[in-house]
Formats: sequence, C-alpha cells, structure tokens
Amino acid sequence: MSATYVSLASSVAGQAATTLLGAVEAVLGFVAILAIVFFVAGRATGRLEKPLAVIICLGPALFLVALGLVIPAITTINNSLTNQQFLGQQKTKKVGLKNYVFAFTDPYTQQTIVRTVLWLVIVPAVAVGVGLLVALLVDRMKYASIPKTMVFLPTAISFVGAAVIWSYVYNYVTPSQPQTGLLSQVVIKLGWHNPPNWLITPPLNTFLEMVIMIWIQAGFAMVVLGAALKAIPDEVIESARMDGASGFRLFRTIQIPMIRNTLVVVLTTVMITTLKVFDIVFTINNGNFKTDVLARQMYADMFVTSQVARGSALAVILFLAVLPLVLYNVRQLRREREIR
Repeated sequence: MSATYVSLASSVAGQAATTLLGAVEAVLGFVAILAIVFFVAGRATGRLEKPLAVIICLGPALFLVALGLVIPAITTINNSLTNQQFLGQQKTKKVGLKNYVFAFTDPYTQQTIVRTVLWLVIVPAVAVGVGLLVALLVDRMKYASIPKTMVFLPTAISFVGAAVIWSYVYNYVTPSQPQTGLLSQVVIKLGWHNPPNWLITPPLNTFLEMVIMIWIQAGFAMVVLGAALKAIPDEVIESARMDGASGFRLFRTIQIPMIRNTLVVVLTTVMITTLKVFDIVFTINNGNFKTDVLARQMYADMFVTSQVARGSALAVILFLAVLPLVLYNVRQLRREREIR
C-alpha cells in the first residue's frame, strides 16, 4: 500500500515538474526572442530605424492578441458551424447554423437565455444604484473612509470565495433544529417559522445568487461614482443651492447630469462582468434547480457533456452580446478624454 502511494506521489510530482519546466522554457524562450529583437533594433540606423521601432513596439502585443484572442475566436466560430462533439475530434462536417437554431429553440437553453437577461437587467441596475446611494450618503459622514472600506472590501474577494461565504448565509436546516444559516435564523426570529430551502427553490435561488454579484460590484460602483461626484466643482453646487436646488432636486438636476458619462461607463462595465458570470452559479448550484446561465451551460456543453459545437455556439452568442457593450464603453471613454 505504501509503495503504491509513493509511486503515485512520484508520478504526480513528475508530471508537475514536467509542466513547470515546460512553462519556464516557454517564458525563457520568449524573453530570449525579445532580447535578440531589442539587440538588433539598437544597432539599426537609417531607413530601418523607424519601421523597426514600430514593429518592436507593436509586434509582441499583436502576437499575443492573435495567439490569445483572434485565433481562439476564429476556432470557436468554426467549431460552432460543425457537428464536433469533443475537443480534438478529427472528422467533423459542416452543419451551418444548426447549433444556433438549437440554442434558440431548445427549451432548456431558452430558459437559460431568459435567466441571463434577468441577470443583465437586475444586477447592474441594483449594484450601480446601491453604489451611487452609498457614495452620496457616505460623502456627508465625518469618518467616511471606514464605511467606504467596508463596502469596497467584497470587491477584493474572488467570485468563488464570495459564493462560498454566501452559501453559509443561505445554508438550510430543518426549522426544528438549531440553525446554521444566517438568513434562516433571521427570518425565523422575525416570525417565518417554516422558511424554504433557499438554494433549491426557484426562482428565489436565482435572485439570491444575484445578491452575491451585487454585493461584489456595489463597492466598485461606489468608488468610481464617489470620485465623479467629488470632481463636480464646488461653485456649481453652491450656485445651484443659491437658486433653490437642494436634496433630491440637486441630485436629479445637477449631480446626475454632471456624472452621466461616468455612470454609463460603470453601468456597462458591470453589465459586461454580469454577462460572463460563471463562478457564482457553478459554485452555488452548478446550474441545477433552474439557476443556469449562458456561461455555465457553455462550459458544461464543451467540457462535461461532450457537445463542443453547441458550447461554441453559446460562446459566440455570449461574445456577440458582450461586444456592443465593450464598444460603447470604449466610445464613452474616448468622449470623456476629448472633453478633458
């Protein structure tokens, strides 16, 4: 028994060592290539100097973009148009848009798309709303750094870590026994003597998972929007107050228009993050009990149920959904820079 264990341990250690050695060789090779290129560039003169400088500056970045984004994107689009079932399958045939038709006609996938849209509508709106509200309220406090830190801390937690934390909050135990879940304990104390099993009760479980994402993103929204509110000139605020604007009227007519561009950028950023949500759903319920979203189903199709073509189609759909938000975000950032 001990010999088997030692053999297994040595085998695992050998594989790990081989993988690490391969990674180190790849990094050293890339560094060596860069060193040679820079050495040659340092000795270039005349007509070659400027073109070579452009190639050196853009070449590595373009190479990495092509390697990590362009080529995988083309491969994924190509896979989505075939009948490929598992990664590495050699013999496949083109099926056109059949996988996309399936995605929009399959009842399970339809529910997944609807649920993803719900995430996209609810989470960004609530997270940005909470962040903006906290930024406004905290700004008037004497020791604002303390509550700001408390609200911002969840942003530093990984999605998996946040899901684990909240899984304890949502933990369900039969009401007749001592409660270990905070939510169940609170509602029982408030008089709800028979609460549901939170994480397996649809559609409640989906909204409870959304709370985790809101908890994480509200701090990001608070920091960015708080900085935008502080950037409003004091003269503008004082002038508005002299004209009779105060409270909600000041917020609606002066502060919101002044931070509109920042508000849109934060909203679209949270929307992009929400569209790609995977970790929370996977950690809490693995998409079961009617909580699945596009990113989780895409992963399952490609790596669990051996339906690579269908998973690739979902990946393309997700990419097309994110792309307009990214382009709009870039456009808003450029406008803001031009104004500055």
